[in-house]
Amino acid sequence: MFTKYIFFFLSILALYSALMVLMSKKPIHSVLYLTLTFFAIAGHYVLLNAQFLAVVHVIVYAGAIMVLFLFTVMLLNLNKEEVSPKPLWIKTVVIIAGGTLMIVLIGIFRGYDIAIKTDPFLTQIGLVKNLGRVLYKDYLLPFELSSILFLTAMVGAVLLGKKEQI
Repeated sequence: MFTKYIFFFLSILALYSALMVLMSKKPIHSVLYLTLTFFAIAGHYVLLNAQFLAVVHVIVYAGAIMVLFLFTVMLLNLNKEEVSPKPLWIKTVVIIAGGTLMIVLIGIFRGYDIAIKTDPFLTQIGLVKNLGRVLYKDYLLPFELSSILFLTAMVGAVLLGKKEQI
């Protein structure tokens, strides 16, 4: 019962901060609202009992990518007020396209049936122990092949980044 209220709070927080990303006038504020959105989504992962995915989401998106966005915005100095107003016909096309998208989404979700499956294994799939078991038992070969691919890409990036010829 308590998780239901946490879910609604995180959903409202994610929607509000996502809207504020779009409506904020300053780019720095948009980046900070996007970080808040990522944390709210990580909270949803915790509610889904996928703690590993939540931690990875916070480290990769809210950590590394948002720091990159923040430095990019600061380096570009986007705080200048040089935005020209859009013509009326562009605003009209945007409103029509958004309304059409809303009608399509309402039509899709109207016929959607929410069925909750209560398989005890499915509720524990996001835990690190179960994820490791599946990854190293059932998908060992693809995991090892992808690690070799990433290692090759890393060596290639280092070789391409060197100044002198090899």
